[in-house]
Amino acid sequence: MFPFDLLAFDADDTLWHNERLFIEIQARFKDLLAHYHDPEWIAARLYETEMRNIQHFGYGIKAFALSMIETAVELTEGRISGTDIQTMIGWAKEMLTADVELLPHVREVIPLLAERYPLMVITKGDLLDQEAKVARSGIGQNFRHIEIVSQKTPAVYAQILKKHGIEPARFLMVGNALRSDILPVLELGGHAVYVPQENTWIHESATLPVGHPGFHELAHLGELPALLEKLHA
Repeated sequence: MFPFDLLAFDADDTLWHNERLFIEIQARFKDLLAHYHDPEWIAARLYETEMRNIQHFGYGIKAFALSMIETAVELTEGRISGTDIQTMIGWAKEMLTADVELLPHVREVIPLLAERYPLMVITKGDLLDQEAKVARSGIGQNFRHIEIVSQKTPAVYAQILKKHGIEPARFLMVGNALRSDILPVLELGGHAVYVPQENTWIHESATLPVGHPGFHELAHLGELPALLEKLHA
């Protein structure tokens, strides 16, 4: 008997690259406003704006674009030009249409696991953007369920599991974000596999739950089949 009834995967920076798009645009944003403020000051103010706006706009590229525009208006005391605002909107469109580049091992591992387990994507962010990335990824057909949510909290995970009739102890979540993918699932009594990435948003950082019986950490997704075999044994 397999140890899990469902395997779920985060999408951004677990299945495909994402954060590096934000890093690139943040660098352009700092250059755009460099004659107004120091780059590190600009970066700090943008992050503060993003945190303040999560309750209003949620997560994703569109929310990021609105926070950039708001930050630019505030830091320039309203002197930012319409041309510069149009430039930022253009950056957002560039991000939304960027190629979906899978992370190493994803293209091989996901179809392999789909032969043995029901697979699900649980991702947060903008509905249209996330749906489009799944469709463009080339691996979407391997996932039986796609759940796009505004937040990843224990309550949200519990609602998803109830919807699909899965007990927490029979559920495993794979992701790169401790705060969103790992800790809420462990809190429910599920299992979580942490696959850290070099580029992970600072907002997702948290203390490693070392010693928790449901916690596992891998160097890359290619190690996941062996871990599952070990847990099955």
